[in-house]
Amino acid sequence: MDLRKLKTLIDLVSESNISELEITEADGKVRIVKADPHATAPSYVIAPPPARPVAADVTPPPAPIAAEVVATGHTVKSPMVGTFYRSSSPGGKPLVDIGSEVKEGEAVCIIEAMKIMNEIEADHSGRITRILCENGQAVEYGQPLFIVE
Repeated sequence: MDLRKLKTLIDLVSESNISELEITEADGKVRIVKADPHATAPSYVIAPPPARPVAADVTPPPAPIAAEVVATGHTVKSPMVGTFYRSSSPGGKPLVDIGSEVKEGEAVCIIEAMKIMNEIEADHSGRITRILCENGQAVEYGQPLFIVE
């Protein structure tokens, strides 16, 4: 697992109310555990990949949503708590799709907070490679919304 991905995982656990996260990939296994639920910096352990796969070890990952946000590239995060919308009007065309080229400062989504529609702008130029939220989904401050490469 590369260092950027590991740093992203550590930041994810630090900024969320998740107390433990374990990710298993072909190149190894990472387990991040907060020492104290109120602590800001989690401890982590990196295990080498198993010598051979074991058929009986088919436990699902403990946090599939957390595993979903792990990606390379720049993460555009929510600057507020609210409701995520991909378009500026109900039934309208999404502001961006996977593969869309965006420039820094360009609107990528809307977050409704207290009945106010807030345009969220890309804080990085590039191509949208992942959309991490569903239309109408409640989002929290700092929650990843898009991956831009």
